[in-house]
Amino acid sequence: MLPTGRTFMEMTRYDHLSPSDQSRRLPAPPLEKPYSREGPFVLLPRPETLTVSHLDLRTAIECRRSVRNYLRDFLTLDELSYLLWCTQGIVQVVDPYYTLRTVPSAGGRHSFETYLLVNRVEGVNPGLYRYLSFSHRLLEVETGPGIGDRVMAACLGQAFVRTSAVTFLWTCIVYRMAWRYAERAWRLVHLDAGHVGQNLYLAAEQTGCGTCAIGAFDDQQMADLLGIDGVDEFVIYCASVGKMGKPGAVCLKER
Repeated sequence: MLPTGRTFMEMTRYDHLSPSDQSRRLPAPPLEKPYSREGPFVLLPRPETLTVSHLDLRTAIECRRSVRNYLRDFLTLDELSYLLWCTQGIVQVVDPYYTLRTVPSAGGRHSFETYLLVNRVEGVNPGLYRYLSFSHRLLEVETGPGIGDRVMAACLGQAFVRTSAVTFLWTCIVYRMAWRYAERAWRLVHLDAGHVGQNLYLAAEQTGCGTCAIGAFDDQQMADLLGIDGVDEFVIYCASVGKMGKPGAVCLKER
């Protein structure tokens, strides 16, 4: 019997793929997961209105580090809006087939939903939120006491999740990708996670923040926390963000 990893790679080769539901002319799944229209919502500044500090791309790439220690400063709502737009912002919609966003995704399928643990963002109560990319706003999920500790526990007790200004939690609705690519989708969504994570790192540099990508978390705890099934929709990647000072501050400090 092949080890699990080798079995995964073998069975997602093109030789083994089933016909996709798109090829079978089945309807495409929604490009955004349904949500309660009653809210409550947090309106975000529109991307076209945002002004951010200039930072040369090469500098941002050279300075990018995984940072786990943050200042106690708050992110502004403008900064959070910018980070969300850089990681899942929508540029064009071709409904129901694909969206063009600020990050690449196989076939433009973009199977991710973005959740946020907000600890310190100006004008936003601490708690758990979901980013609605099509309307560029936040949907409040839970703001009760202890939510930060529960997210930290689901991230295997990594304390910097609790001390971050905000922690991104990306879920994957895998059928959104599998509708077009069948079993190959399971490879592609993990590639997409890397695209999103790197954009967050670079955009955070521009806003004077540090970032730490997180792949160590308890899958079922995360699923229970977000109210998802952990199978058709599961947490694929997380990342904490917190203030470091001026843009490029991590790199400048090290030099």
